[in-house]
Amino acid sequence: MPKIKTHRGAAKRFWLTKSGKIKRARAYKNHLLNKKTSKRKRRLRKEGYVSARDAAMIKKLIPYK
Repeated sequence: MPKIKTHRGAAKRFWLTKSGKIKRARAYKNHLLNKKTSKRKRRLRKEGYVSARDAAMIKKLIPYK
């Protein structure tokens, strides 16, 4: 069997935890930050988890992580 190529865009965006969950960064933290409250920006710093429905697809993109 040939090796599977890793999707480099996905590899930079997602991390696998020891329990097998996939961590991701939150959206809306890039620009136009002056209109967002400090509380909102602080919450956006925390990482989120990919939903179970999307996790199977992302695991195929990052097979060796």
